[in-house]
Amino acid sequence: MSTSSRPRRSGRTGRSAGYRIRTATTATALAAALLTAAVPAGADTPTAAPKSPTAAQNLAVDLAAPEGPVLHGANGSLYGLSDDGVPTDAALAPLKISTVSQKPEGGAQHPNGDAVTVSKSFFRNGGGDVLVMMQDIYAKWPYEDLGIDDYLTKVDKVVRDIADAPGSEHFVYVPFNEPDQIWYKLGVADQATYEKNRDRFFRDWKTVHDRIRAIDPDARIAGPNESSYHSRLMGDFLTWAKKEKVLPEVTTWHELGPDSLRDFQSHYDDYRALEKRAGITPRPVNIDEYANRRDLSVPGQLVQWVSMFERNKVYADQAYWDAAGNLSGSVAQSSIPNGAWWFFRWYATMSGRTVKVTPPTANAVDTLQGLASYDTAKRQAQVLLGGAAGDADVTIGHVDPKVFGRQVTATVSEAAWSGYEGAHAAPRTLARTKLTVGRDGSVTVPLTTMDRMSAYRIVLTPAGSGAPRPVRAPWHAAYEAEDAAITAGTVYTQGTVSDANGYAASGTKDVGSLNQDTSKVAFTVDVPRSGDYDLGVLYGNHSGGPATQRLTVDGGAARTVTYPSTENWTYRGLENTTLRLSAGRHEIALVHDTAEVTLDRIDLTAATKPSAAYEATLADTTGSPSYDYRSASGTGTGALVLDGRDGAVFDVYAPREGYYTVAPRATGGPLKLTAHGATTATSQRLFLTAGNNRVTATPAGPAPVRLSSLDVTGTGDDTAGVSAYEAESGALSGTAKSESGAHASGGAYVGWLGNGASNTATLTVRAPSAGRYLMAVRYANNERRDNGHAYNTDIVSRGADITIGQGKPRRVMFKNTWSWDDYWTLAVPVDLAKGANTVTFANPGAYAPNLDRIDLAPVIG
Repeated sequence: MSTSSRPRRSGRTGRSAGYRIRTATTATALAAALLTAAVPAGADTPTAAPKSPTAAQNLAVDLAAPEGPVLHGANGSLYGLSDDGVPTDAALAPLKISTVSQKPEGGAQHPNGDAVTVSKSFFRNGGGDVLVMMQDIYAKWPYEDLGIDDYLTKVDKVVRDIADAPGSEHFVYVPFNEPDQIWYKLGVADQATYEKNRDRFFRDWKTVHDRIRAIDPDARIAGPNESSYHSRLMGDFLTWAKKEKVLPEVTTWHELGPDSLRDFQSHYDDYRALEKRAGITPRPVNIDEYANRRDLSVPGQLVQWVSMFERNKVYADQAYWDAAGNLSGSVAQSSIPNGAWWFFRWYATMSGRTVKVTPPTANAVDTLQGLASYDTAKRQAQVLLGGAAGDADVTIGHVDPKVFGRQVTATVSEAAWSGYEGAHAAPRTLARTKLTVGRDGSVTVPLTTMDRMSAYRIVLTPAGSGAPRPVRAPWHAAYEAEDAAITAGTVYTQGTVSDANGYAASGTKDVGSLNQDTSKVAFTVDVPRSGDYDLGVLYGNHSGGPATQRLTVDGGAARTVTYPSTENWTYRGLENTTLRLSAGRHEIALVHDTAEVTLDRIDLTAATKPSAAYEATLADTTGSPSYDYRSASGTGTGALVLDGRDGAVFDVYAPREGYYTVAPRATGGPLKLTAHGATTATSQRLFLTAGNNRVTATPAGPAPVRLSSLDVTGTGDDTAGVSAYEAESGALSGTAKSESGAHASGGAYVGWLGNGASNTATLTVRAPSAGRYLMAVRYANNERRDNGHAYNTDIVSRGADITIGQGKPRRVMFKNTWSWDDYWTLAVPVDLAKGANTVTFANPGAYAPNLDRIDLAPVIG
């Protein structure tokens, strides 16, 4: 049943309150296991960790079995970019994306995602190749078949646009998309029909191939681009294309079912065998659509896909099932990371060579899988794993004492599932300890009570002297909504293997149809001590605006929880609040209030002082810093030694806009920090935007600096140094006017802005000093353009030209917020003169977003 047509009926009442607590102390258990496994000085082999009743699975890593340089090929996305700036540079740059697949400039298939347009942000953030899905020039799906002559007129325009574009050498033409199903029907069983259809496809391939070459002689072409792997067609195609001298430079096909996790290896091996049999030089392979809805955004699912693609050194782009511009569900809003984003960030930090990983079961669906890298220059090994619940022993073999010494530091972190649109802070370190390398050259790192939807990272570095800072993972428990006491609601099943294009849900179930006055989901929880607890609610809201529920604890006074809109009922968001609870058992109830919310799971975590330590040895670098592991103090992972023009680039998460204390832990010469274009060598109070912030540390003088970490604390102070300006208080011209809005700041916003050069809003702001400021623009935008795709939500970003004083206008793109009553913020760096400055919002050619408020603060506080 489609999510859009799910019955909105009231559910059965009276479910019992029996609870499955999913890993009530995951972090604590992992820490305890590692501490148990830690080897006392002088010991020869690690002490075995206590086993759970079910024996732990074993994942083996062999550092002496290299597979080749880390490719970082599996982090691509189909329609992952929708506009120049959506997602933001801060979301793109850290992922080091190898390929994206986009439509031709002006293509009618979708309202955005034009290849040349998005290539600007892609290339400036270190992106690799842009695959151009040429048939997306057509409006209908499946593509209207108007004959090859009609298509050739479109091919001419597409190729000229690409050939004339900056960076044209980084575009790859994909002439046909899923020809086994569309136009040519190449998957038919009858051999005679197949051969007839095949020969038509071959003729058209040669015609289009030669037309591309005639216009762009240096073009790279990809294909045949089947919807799934067909050995019959691939063998025929390779033999024929070689003979006709029309072989593609890149071989592409799609892997779009859960069985691909089982079958891809045989597909790839078959392709390489066909290639060899035909006497063809091995081509790069790009699986330019992969994974199902249930996989996207879920770190534990994605690690299974990425491990098999990286192992075989192929490129791969996640599928486009929903909305463009969010990296296929890996980034919330425009710059806010979710759990999948952090998994891909980890993947981007892998360096050196990948090495052989042997999982408990190879080539299987929904099982523990992993990938590993080994960099002898950095003296690091990294293992990414996930996809199964329970316990696992990760055995890392051939740990070379010449690289690591006789002791290593093992650091374990978790990237959890936070939903498609749920913010995820920097992954929490679960455990860090010293291990002695055994006589057989191995160490074993035990992981206990793993979550199936999470991915885990193990980093191995030389141990050094001293002890790392202790890891104090807070108490945590998760409670499934379907196991709570449900009144007037219905349990639905989502995202199973048999319904792979259903959306992911924790435990594959959620509770919906909570649309009655009596609708309630009551969770029984048990907390170990009195204090504050962070409550996270995984939910869906497709009601057309913010929805609310009443939250009660033990039947006491109710508070209101407001849920922003999500794409649909099952496209998960994450809403957070804080509760004060006494030690012991409590009932936490969420009760219907306004509109309707679907509930998936709640998480309780003991509240701690907000802080994060970002290891310097795992940061991006500029120049050629060296790695120093002599001391295990601080994070325990050593330090970067920065000299001259060296730099360390950190990805710093902020839960909201505001000021944070950003303190480098360093010795040696002075250090300076740069964020959002502002540099300071003294202040540690920086204004950060909600989501990811790139902060660069560089020496402030000639003396080398030994940098171990960048420590960030705070919750986003906006009480000093931040000025707010309501949009309706500005000077409005033309059609731009103030409108009332129940969810707008101050009860009003500016609408009808743009769509004409005279329709503008100008605010006068005051700067206490000249310099770089961050301007957090609060806006709403729900423009949509239905292109007839049942499985795509064709949202449209709106642009605004922002002009400071008499300066040059800067076009800024504002992503769709899912409703006109949902307001997001987008931070824009601006340079202001001391005193009064005018800030003008305009868009001569189209409507700008509704403008609610701007918050303005110096980057350096």
